[in-house]
Amino acid sequence: METLWNFIVHRRHQLLIDSYLHVSAVVQSVLVATVVAVLLGVAVYRSALASALATASASAILTVPSFALLGLLIPFLGLGVAPTITALVLYALLPILRNTVVGLSAVDPTVVDAARGVGMNRLQVLTRIELPLAWPAVLTGMRVSTQLIMGILAIAAYAKGPGLGNLIFSGLARLGSPNAVPQALVGTVLIVVLALVLDGIYVLVGRFTTRGIRD
Repeated sequence: METLWNFIVHRRHQLLIDSYLHVSAVVQSVLVATVVAVLLGVAVYRSALASALATASASAILTVPSFALLGLLIPFLGLGVAPTITALVLYALLPILRNTVVGLSAVDPTVVDAARGVGMNRLQVLTRIELPLAWPAVLTGMRVSTQLIMGILAIAAYAKGPGLGNLIFSGLARLGSPNAVPQALVGTVLIVVLALVLDGIYVLVGRFTTRGIRD
């Protein structure tokens, strides 16, 4: 424990930087994935076949091991941030896309008909009625995707990606040295703690942004 504490004290600045980079990469990836998934969900949710194809395609991405996907991206995007963010966005798509389709499909048709009855056009119905009502489902998808890619980002150290994965990989590569186990352990624990913090933030965001919908 003393070795672990000494490692944290002496490397606290680097740990803060790596933690920030880890959270930043995850948040940016989820935001990009949300934009892509919501646009795709809006495009396909009215067709059962199109929805099934889009969801199946996103599901297929999750079957590809992260090491393999990064290996496929490196020849085209090189090492570093580009392949890391691309892989994270691809992995984050499925929960958000699926929940977007479910949320939009669950909107009561009588509400849509009433909106059209007061003169709203298709775009207005979508942006003012359907998407706000589907927002809780979309937010849940974002929450799931965030937890999913928090761990996957650690593996992105293989592609020289940012975040706490570099700490874990470095520690595992130096097994036998005094700081190897503390280094890998601290990196792992920090990822878990940051995942819990982000999940708590999602809970707060959900309470503030879905209050009117719940009421």
